[in-house]
Amino acid sequence: MSLDGKVAIVTGSGRGLGLAYAQELARQGASVVVNDVDADATADAVAAIQAAGGRAVAVVAPVGPTETAEQLVNTAVERFGRLDILVTNAGVLRDTVLWKMSDDDFDTVINVHLRGTFTTVRAAVRQMRQAGAGGRIICIGSPTGQRGTFGQTNYAAAKAGIVGMVRTWALELKRAGITANTVVPVAATAMTATVPYFAAAVRAEANGEPMPAFFRHDLGFGTADDVAGLIAFLGSDAAAAVTGQVIGVGGDRIQIWTHPEAALTAHREGGWSYDALREAWPTTFAGAAQTVGERFPELPEEFKTA
Repeated sequence: MSLDGKVAIVTGSGRGLGLAYAQELARQGASVVVNDVDADATADAVAAIQAAGGRAVAVVAPVGPTETAEQLVNTAVERFGRLDILVTNAGVLRDTVLWKMSDDDFDTVINVHLRGTFTTVRAAVRQMRQAGAGGRIICIGSPTGQRGTFGQTNYAAAKAGIVGMVRTWALELKRAGITANTVVPVAATAMTATVPYFAAAVRAEANGEPMPAFFRHDLGFGTADDVAGLIAFLGSDAAAAVTGQVIGVGGDRIQIWTHPEAALTAHREGGWSYDALREAWPTTFAGAAQTVGERFPELPEEFKTA
């Protein structure tokens, strides 16, 4: 198996996408530390992996504190002897528009997503560098972090911040043979189940039916299992040269997102004054202005609900 002998930590893996990642890593031969705040979900996840012939152990703790990060790494080393792969998937949502967002709404999401990714990766990298055998850091991003989403100031900030950290880590960890990548999944989850646009796809999955091609192909929207293969690949030796990337995956589609680049460059001797910008903006700059938010094609009539 491609990950035989490897050891992985997957945060937020009691259910949903995280569980799919943990199961696929185990299916490919890795021993897995399963983490969640829900003790029952974590126990069920470990039991499912073991029932399928895999190796797994549970750590029930909230991601964010340094103590949790160290507990996860120590558990991997104590139970399985090493650490090769870290998948930072844990997250929470506190959606509301900017003017209604409380300090707690903002801090909670930043603490779990952004600080939790930082503390867990830091602990994992310390162990990987000490062991000297390289490693794989796989952080979960979101289209929201790439393009923004109405009502998700906190989540957008966290996910965009994760991408920035991963690009930095790819530079810092190269000499140690540790790769760092961001995966942007697009899949049926508890969150997308509440969005009317995806209702037909979510309903098909719930009924055990294939998702319509419009969702899988045109939107790149699929199941959690559609994302898990990329996670296992990035954790393998086959991906040793892949680092610093933001890779979108869902349904039948995979994408490599561009790093931010200047859309237009213009020079003016003496600099750009207010008057110069006011005159030049409509003709020189306006055409290069970037869109924000996700852009979906019109939903076919057959998938629209009353």
